Amino acid sequence: MFSLAFSPCPNDTFIFYGLVHDRVDLERLQFDYRMADVEELNRWALEERTDLIKVSFHAWLSLRERYRLLTSGCAMGFGNGPLVVARYRIPDTGYRCFAPLAVTMMPDYRIALPGEHTTAHLLFSMAFPEARNKVFMRFSEIEDAVLSGEVDAGVLIHENRFTYEAKGLEKILDLGEYWESMTAGPIPLGGIVARESLGEEVLGKLNRIMKRSVQFAMDHPAETMGFVREHAQELDEEVMKKHIALYVNRFTLDPGEEGRRAIQTLIDLFNN
Repeated sequence: MFSLAFSPCPNDTFIFYGLVHDRVDLERLQFDYRMADVEELNRWALEERTDLIKVSFHAWLSLRERYRLLTSGCAMGFGNGPLVVARYRIPDTGYRCFAPLAVTMMPDYRIALPGEHTTAHLLFSMAFPEARNKVFMRFSEIEDAVLSGEVDAGVLIHENRFTYEAKGLEKILDLGEYWESMTAGPIPLGGIVARESLGEEVLGKLNRIMKRSVQFAMDHPAETMGFVREHAQELDEEVMKKHIALYVNRFTLDPGEEGRRAIQTLIDLFNN
């Protein structure tokens, strides 16, 4: 029995549906799966608690000798990066007013981030190296923390990037656009990794199984939706579909040469 862990976010439940529901050839392997918040998954991987796990690329950069990145299942692409947001109101409302030029004041802001080991944190640190007042919390709590004034700004990932405007928040910076302007490549957000100690034979099977699971979801999206809906933070059907469409794309089945270059760029920047 192999341990498997991924997040309850729509793109993860979508691509893992075929595997966990035995809808693809598992090559006689069996899996016991758990779900957790993205940063909790990163910690589990850093502690080597799971055989097969979805992690942030930022976390994987510290795990490369222990966990192998599988070919399929990456969250990567253009226009899907984390968003730095804040409240945006006219001054006489009593709220602090933020504008795009306020990025110059970022060192003084109290910033909510979805985890120390997330790619969102890595990108934010690249864009705002002087920011020092960071608060790490569960990604699904950040939107409300910004709205309530608990923090001055926050970095949104997953479903919240589709809901923040309707709730009265303003985008300060799209960290995906920041990455694309710096590298001209897609942004590597997360990937599926397996323990190197499992050996070449098992790692080969896991790679093939994951590719089948991703392909099954792409070929049978309607079948996956019950599982996706069961675990989604945002239950609006359109939000779930937009989420999947944004994060499950041509790089998910195989990153290709363009995706591999982007991953190497991230590795090089991290090492420097």
